[in-house]
Amino acid sequence: MARRNLNDLLAFVTVAREGNFTRAGALLGVSQSALSQAIKALEERLQIRLLTRTTRSVSPTPAGERLLLAIGNRFDEIEAELDALTELRDKPAGSLRLTCGDHSLQTILLPKLLPLMHRYPDIRIEFDVSYALRDIVADRFDAGVRLGESIDKDMIALPISPKVRMAAAASPAYFEKHPIPKVPADLTQHNCINIRFATSGGMYVWEFERNGRQVNVRVESQAVFNTSPPMVQAALDGLGITFLPEEEFGDHIEQGRLVRVLQNWCPPFPGYHLYYPSRRQHSAAFALVVDALRI
Repeated sequence: MARRNLNDLLAFVTVAREGNFTRAGALLGVSQSALSQAIKALEERLQIRLLTRTTRSVSPTPAGERLLLAIGNRFDEIEAELDALTELRDKPAGSLRLTCGDHSLQTILLPKLLPLMHRYPDIRIEFDVSYALRDIVADRFDAGVRLGESIDKDMIALPISPKVRMAAAASPAYFEKHPIPKVPADLTQHNCINIRFATSGGMYVWEFERNGRQVNVRVESQAVFNTSPPMVQAALDGLGITFLPEEEFGDHIEQGRLVRVLQNWCPPFPGYHLYYPSRRQHSAAFALVVDALRI
């Protein structure tokens, strides 16, 4: 039987996953027109349409979905096996993709992984900063970093930080004009600085707990962000109260630039975890990253 060229299948998988010819071409290092021709040739060979194209996006047809499910993971397995072959080399090598938030990147990942990357220059790591709860399997990440409470149960989760506590804080100037909240419900009378989740598009509902009693508060927000650094700055500028893991405030609370409130309603909870699917084969480079992050 004649061997088939797999390049057009790889082109199809990449376009279907990215939903865009330009992004897929950038990943594969080929032009958009070359990709389009490859997909067209594959569809003609199979005599079935695999992709639905619009002016804004590209999505698989039912036949395309079936083909993607059948072969997509096979390419991932081949790539993982090629990376695993680096175990036979004197110097580990390979490429990894991690999704994380701003704070975990700056305080955990970079301090621990940059020394590893200096030691092993053939290890390449792509950091995707996002507050969305990404599907790391569908989005082809090797691992993600999130707080322990937000990780799916079917993932391996490795703690990489101590427990954390949330903190509600605002500037002294804000509290000169507004009363200090005594209980979480008082926050409904305040201007709050909130975050919108990229995954659901919904606003964060502030969660508190005291003596086993849980209280959720939907706050009113004049300013809404999708990352935490501008939330801290808005609080420093006197715009209102914000609610984040206490470490994200740096030394602003200790130095008096921000005033913390409702502290007895913020018990510690599981901190940052590295999570990844158990069924995926991992390379020597991935094992080194896991060891570097382990506490």
